[in-house]
Amino acid sequence: MPCFSCGARQTDPVRGASPWTRGVRDETQVLVCPDCRRTHDVDLDTCSSCGSAALICRLGEVECRSCGAVRLARGGGRPVVSCAPGLADEVEAALARVLRRVH
Repeated sequence: MPCFSCGARQTDPVRGASPWTRGVRDETQVLVCPDCRRTHDVDLDTCSSCGSAALICRLGEVECRSCGAVRLARGGGRPVVSCAPGLADEVEAALARVLRRVH
């Protein structure tokens, strides 16, 4: 998954904590690269109970990792899914390389 702000791709992590940040924006789980986190005002959704931006979105719910509050995503309980342009093609090509398939 690329950085939602600049589109940079996350590389294989080194040992230890990742410098990338997870968050929720417009009911969608996003990643924020270290550069954007440092240099931009990242506009992530916040918890309506405690104001924290430590949210995760899964299975049509948004949960606050700070206070534990859970609410339905605006999609009416259906998972809200977004896909970066070209991501499906990149995944297909990577699988083909790994599985040694030729198109």
